Amino acid sequence: MEMPKKKQVLLFHSVESEDLARKVAAQSEFIQLQSINWRSFDDGFPNLFINNAQDIRGEHVAFLASFSSPSVIFEQLSIIFALPRLFVASFTLVLPFFPTGSFERMEEEGDVATAFTMARILSNIPISRGGPTSLVIYDIHALQERFYFGDHVLPCFESGVPLLKQRLHQLPDADKIVVAFPDDGAHKRFHKQLDHFPMVVCTKVREGEKRIVRLKEGNCAGCHVVIVDDLVQSGGTLIECQKVLAAHGATKVSAYVTHGVFPKRTWERFLHKQDDSEKAFAYFWITDSCPLTVKAISNRAPFEVLSLAGSISDALQI
Repeated sequence: MEMPKKKQVLLFHSVESEDLARKVAAQSEFIQLQSINWRSFDDGFPNLFINNAQDIRGEHVAFLASFSSPSVIFEQLSIIFALPRLFVASFTLVLPFFPTGSFERMEEEGDVATAFTMARILSNIPISRGGPTSLVIYDIHALQERFYFGDHVLPCFESGVPLLKQRLHQLPDADKIVVAFPDDGAHKRFHKQLDHFPMVVCTKVREGEKRIVRLKEGNCAGCHVVIVDDLVQSGGTLIECQKVLAAHGATKVSAYVTHGVFPKRTWERFLHKQDDSEKAFAYFWITDSCPLTVKAISNRAPFEVLSLAGSISDALQI
């Protein structure tokens, strides 16, 4: 059977995403980087210009976004809503980290599920000549969030976990790996992708006013345990899990999250310090879905970045 012909893709990107965009373009001769003038008026509102706008007519176009904070979202949305209207053949939005994904439900009247708000905004991206926008997101917090999106976008949910599996097989103690989940939610989310590894599951139980991490099931004695979750904020749960796993006999503990959010430099609590004889985390793997974090932790143990570039390059050919 003849292989389908690959399409040429013109890739635009946000300011923060430039390094990742260059890595994506380096993966394939069929991806060409494009540029945008990101400027601001004196009042702070964006003054934007899409270079070579007439030359992208009839072409397959993509935009690599980074919604790292509310302050950068509006300028990117302005570009995202403009590109499909430039008579492009198709439009793909790559948003590696869907930032409001963990705010997806209401616990009492008055709560605002901002995951739904963001999905509604992106669902109103104009249709291009090729039809609805393809929206590529990595390890969204809850898979049911696909139903938050309307018919004008086609969500394509990808995962960074295959990058982790590849890295684990390269480790000298690959035969001693046990995968741990910090809670039942992470277990449900990822266990099918990692089912060839032994597993342990942690859980949080309430003791008085405190929520304590306990080992719910599995055996980690004598093993290198890798905690897997979709994202990290303060990292408190990961640290508590590490203590529990070490107490149950784990010889080493590492962690993987697709999205290293780490607000207020909370990544600093995981750094290896010169005077530490024992490191709490042997490795801490993240992807480059959060570019600001990637720059901050560069060349700092135990952090190691598993790049999404190859996966994004493949997704642009879907």
